[in-house]
Amino acid sequence: MHMLNIKNINQYYGGSHILRDVSLQATLGKVTVVLGRNGVGKTTLLKSLMGLVPIKTGSIALDGKPIHNATPYERARAGMGFVPQGREIFGRLTVEENLRMGLAYKSASTPIPAELFELFPVLKQMLNRRGGDLSGGQQQQLAIARALAAKPKLLILDEPTEGIQPSIIKDIGRVIRMLADRGDMAIVLVEQYYDFAQELADDYVVMERGAVLAHGKGKNMEVDGVRQLVAI
Repeated sequence: MHMLNIKNINQYYGGSHILRDVSLQATLGKVTVVLGRNGVGKTTLLKSLMGLVPIKTGSIALDGKPIHNATPYERARAGMGFVPQGREIFGRLTVEENLRMGLAYKSASTPIPAELFELFPVLKQMLNRRGGDLSGGQQQQLAIARALAAKPKLLILDEPTEGIQPSIIKDIGRVIRMLADRGDMAIVLVEQYYDFAQELADDYVVMERGAVLAHGKGKNMEVDGVRQLVAI
């Protein structure tokens, strides 16, 4: 089942045509990886998905329902979780307060899901520490946990390995694979680190100049020459 269905979306900044008839799907229980060189429109695509920038034409559906006219908070309530590039945690808030931000639209008595501390044990040890005092890798784990707090149907991650030490990259990869394998969530992963993307990809999409250049099954990425398509 396609949890996310994007059809022929176009987006402009001023007179520049940034996204050109982009279509892709994300399926429950699978990781859809979006690859491409810097500046090809990957982050703009994710911002369009979350309603942070408007699309000019095309459609976006979540769980079969159109959401392209919905506000960002309406999309979050509908089941979209977003981990932005650069993490964007609240540095002056504690780890616990950051996690509660992920529950902002729920009642104040809603507990932080215990599962988050099973996925990222370090966060339980640091509940009272300020987000700004965490390492880059710990902040990335916090950003992912914050997005997971409301139990989304679709998790969107924008370059989660950026600036992260290898040991934590492995931990993040393990969590992403485990979340997908549960079968109750679709995952869209934008990633520059090819080996990480290939290891996780059930499906892949390659973007070039704002358009989809190639797509296919993750197991076929080497045969399809994807590494060469995204090489800088």
